[in-house]
Amino acid sequence: MKKMSLRTRVLTGTVAAAALGAGTFGAMSANASTPAAAPATNVKADTANRNLQQTTHLTLDAATKAAKAALDAAKKENQRVAVSVVDRNGNTILTLRGDGSGPQAYESAEKKAYTAVSWNAPTSELAKRLAQAPNLKDIPGTLFLAGGAPVQVKGAPVAGIGVAGAPSGDLDEKFAQAGVAALAK
Repeated sequence: MKKMSLRTRVLTGTVAAAALGAGTFGAMSANASTPAAAPATNVKADTANRNLQQTTHLTLDAATKAAKAALDAAKKENQRVAVSVVDRNGNTILTLRGDGSGPQAYESAEKKAYTAVSWNAPTSELAKRLAQAPNLKDIPGTLFLAGGAPVQVKGAPVAGIGVAGAPSGDLDEKFAQAGVAALAK
């Protein structure tokens, strides 16, 4: 057997080490692509935990009940409206467009519901505030016309109901209040 020079032995050892390292790295990479299960973290859901906040939201069934009550109230007065119910965060839960309601009613109902829940007040009251703060109307997604009513639990807003399409905002708001009242039954 031929004796290798020092240079050849070092070079051969380096190549062997690199090959072994590459194989190990490849195996590690393959294992890293399958994430390990995260360790279970227990968070106590109690009032002493300052990292948690508990909120109340309407169920889809409750939102549907309120919207149908508002539509029924409008139908009794021969009005064609759209009704929207939004959650505490202003996200639309559902919108019902009554037969024959105008094309603007759908979006107007959503904006009235959003406005009512955002300020926890009927939109007819909020429309009066525009005299003192006209820039309120510039807030995106809001509509300061009568027809929106907040749904409250212990005085805090949990949803908003908006109605649009009747010839006056007073009628729209009357129908929205009928939706709120249906939730108390």
